[in-house]
This record gives sequence, structure tokens and C-alpha cells, in this order.
Amino acid sequence: MPTIEARSAAFPVPAGCDPGEGRGADAPDRPVVFVAAVALVDIDDRVLIAQRPAGKDMAGLWEFPGGKVEPGETPEAALIREVREELGIDTSASCLAPFSFASHAYADFHLLMPLYICRKWLGEPAPREHEAVKWVRPMRLADYPMPPADAPLVAMLRDFL
Repeated sequence: MPTIEARSAAFPVPAGCDPGEGRGADAPDRPVVFVAAVALVDIDDRVLIAQRPAGKDMAGLWEFPGGKVEPGETPEAALIREVREELGIDTSASCLAPFSFASHAYADFHLLMPLYICRKWLGEPAPREHEAVKWVRPMRLADYPMPPADAPLVAMLRDFL
């Protein structure tokens, strides 16, 4: 059977893509971890990123705020809870716009992470559970080391904003 490859500047073929390698072969018996993340975007179109604290996995890397979705919880409810705990701000589900998602196989688990965009919240974000937070222009996001699952989201966010 011939292989057909569609090319698009907006959605390039992922590196290492081989449709003949089978389905799910790279994800043997790993638990799926469901995490929701948010790109807070200010009036200047800067994006808030947070630095993971010492003592946690991937310490020192920068990430979009968010966290695990608890059983029975929606991703939006998880984000409202997480930004209150992590950043001391309040928002609502109506202010969270679904943007994209990441699906990434780590050594011990498979991460499924929807990314939302939020442009409206109450309060001034401050690091409560992170080492630091920083407002970054979309074109500069790639300058900050991030977990592997975030890399494709950074490129899409940069192109969108």
C-alpha cells in the first residue's frame, strides 16, 4: 500500500512519523495522567509561564500553570482550582478557551494535557507553588527550557498569538 504524505506549514509531519510502525507500540502499560494547563495571556499578548520548584520532577523547567484533573473533575474545574492554588488568581470556566492538547509518552506514564487560553482573571499572578513566574512574549517562549510535552504547544501558541 502506498504511503501518502500531506504537507502543511501550519501542521508539519512530526519527526519520526512512520505509519507502518503499528499502533500504540510505544506506550506499553503506562498509566495515562490527565493534566490541564492554561496559557494566561495579558493585554500585551504576553504569556505567563511558571518555573517548576526544586524537589519536583523536572525541577527548574518552565511550564504553563495547571495540574492534575482529579476523578470526576472537568479540566476547566481543575484549572480554576489550580490557578487559585498556584497563582492566587480567580477565573471562571467561561473565560477558558480550549486551544490544543499534548499527548506525550514519558518513561513512567503517558501525559494527556489540554491547553486552554485565558485572557481574563481576577488578581495578580504570583508564584505560590513555583520558583518564579514570568510574562514572556510568544516569540521568546522557546528560549525557556520546558518539559518535552510542552514543546509542540509552544510552537502552536507562538503561531496563534
